[in-house]
Amino acid sequence: MKAQRVVWGETLAELAATDETLVVLDGDLATSTRADIVASEQPDAFIQVGIAEQNMVGMAFGMSTLGYRPWLSTFGVFLTHRAADQIRMLVSQTKAPVRIAAAYSGLLNGSSGKTHQDIEDLAIMRAMPNMTVIAPADEYEAAAVVRWASTHPGPVYARFARDAVTPVFDETFTFKLGKPRVVREGSDVTLISTGVQTSRTVDAAELLSARGIEARVIHLATIKPLDEDALLALIDDESHVITVEEHSRIGGLGGLVSEIVAERGTTRVTRIGLEDRWSESAPNDFLLDKYGLSAERVAESIEAALPAPVA
Repeated sequence: MKAQRVVWGETLAELAATDETLVVLDGDLATSTRADIVASEQPDAFIQVGIAEQNMVGMAFGMSTLGYRPWLSTFGVFLTHRAADQIRMLVSQTKAPVRIAAAYSGLLNGSSGKTHQDIEDLAIMRAMPNMTVIAPADEYEAAAVVRWASTHPGPVYARFARDAVTPVFDETFTFKLGKPRVVREGSDVTLISTGVQTSRTVDAAELLSARGIEARVIHLATIKPLDEDALLALIDDESHVITVEEHSRIGGLGGLVSEIVAERGTTRVTRIGLEDRWSESAPNDFLLDKYGLSAERVAESIEAALPAPVA
């Protein structure tokens, strides 16, 4: 298994070897985000900006007007919060082809401290017009997303986790923007997940299977723009679906699915995610368990949300 941040750095270094317009701007966190791979293998494609995220966005915008295709590299929280105004004004409003690599997203950076965790990013970024928002499930989808985003003509926000997870896909994976994917079949309940949480949701489905509950798992990598017709085609016959995300229950995946269903469907939606409170500093496994996102806790929440079996 490889961490998404490693795959991101390796893939960009490979692309930069044959593309002089690709450049990575880093906010003094290259060894963490693994932008150091680009710096080492393709030094002409790497710019160390330092701890100046707002300036970094401005530099990326300026370079994009000269034909460059920049990637921004730092912890996601420093971009979606500290540099939100610059992203809004310079990138989102102008449709600039700037790629935002949000490293260390979600809870999986507990050792860095709660100030570095970003559990509101999907809500913030999907509300920005012109912004494409993607949360890949594993290393294979992360590599495919980097390749796709590097040639996309508009803004992209890509969410990358710090630590490796059990892969959901394999080396044959092909990324298709907006398309939901069924990654596990089941007839008792449908689960919808995004990002690396999908790996844990599949694990939760396996735990449920051992308890006599067969869950279908749908992975939504593309938070925006989502192919709503494709999603509704998968869930229209369902009376109840459950969303699972490593993000606040407000405004993220659960909010997205609920909005679509409220406007165009009749399915009930139960949202599993972080409650409306700040996370905290602690080891990753502890945090996932405490906030109900480990495979076992997700399985328990799903069981609790299902109707009691008829005696």
